Amino acid sequence: MTRIKCCGMTRLEDALLAAQLGVDAIGLVFAARSKRCVSLGQARAIVEALPPFVSTVALFMDDDASLVRQVLDEVRPTLLQFHGHESDGWCAQFGHPFVKAIAMGGGATTSPRFREHPRAAAILLDGHSPGEAGGSGKTFDWRMLPAELGCPLILAGGLDPDNVAEAIRMAQPWAVDVASGIESEPGIKDADKLRAFVRAVRQVDVERPPSLR
Repeated sequence: MTRIKCCGMTRLEDALLAAQLGVDAIGLVFAARSKRCVSLGQARAIVEALPPFVSTVALFMDDDASLVRQVLDEVRPTLLQFHGHESDGWCAQFGHPFVKAIAMGGGATTSPRFREHPRAAAILLDGHSPGEAGGSGKTFDWRMLPAELGCPLILAGGLDPDNVAEAIRMAQPWAVDVASGIESEPGIKDADKLRAFVRAVRQVDVERPPSLR
C-alpha cells in the first residue's frame, strides 16, 4: 500500500480531515523562507489534536540546529525532514529519525547524491531545483528514480489528484508527498482536492498486483 504524506499543513481542520481520510503523515514546515511556515504554537495545536497512529514530520531547510532542537523539545514530531544542503552527519546529530530530500528539478539527477545520506530513514525526491524550497508544484521525470535505493523512497513534486496514479504506476514509491496539489492557496488545503487525492492513491493501490501492495 502506498503511504500518503500531506505536507505544509497550517490549519487544524485540514490536518484533522487528512487524518480522518486515512493519511499516514502530516508535514509541518518550520523553514522561514516557506509560504507554509508554521509557528511553534500552530504546530503544537495540530500535533496534540491528531488521533493515534498519524505521524508528524517537521521540515527544515538549512536552518540552525537550535531551531531543530526547539521543535523536537516543544512539538515532538515523529520524524525530521531536511530540504537543504544538510550533510548526513548534520542530520543525524539530533538522534532522531530523519528524511532527506533531494531536488530533482533543473536536470538534476539522483546519483550519486542519494548515497550521501546512508543514515536517512527515507529519501524524498522533489521536483524543485537545487537551492529552491519545496512545495513548488513542479514535477520531474519519474523515470529518473534509482532502481535500488536501499531505503524507502518518497515521491514528491507537483503531485495532484489527476497525476498521482500515473506517478505511482511508473515509480512504485513507498510513499507520495503532496502539498500544493491539494491547496486553494499556499498552506490552505482544499477539502475536495484532498479527498480526491486520497481516493486516487487508494484506487491505484487496488489495481496493483498483490505483490506490490
